[in-house]
Amino acid sequence: MQESTVYRSIQREAQEENSRSIALNLLRGGVAIGLIASSTGLSIEEVQQLQQQLDAASH
Repeated sequence: MQESTVYRSIQREAQEENSRSIALNLLRGGVAIGLIASSTGLSIEEVQQLQQQLDAASH
């Protein structure tokens, strides 16, 4: 059975959210941005944005 476009879209969004969650945990642990990006599949820019969000939340 072929998966619907909607299902694939929802699945992709869930995977991206999971990657962001993992990246946030790694950032909190002090892991380097480049390593996080290569490990999660997120771009360096996305990881940097997450870092900025963490920094803003801690102030």
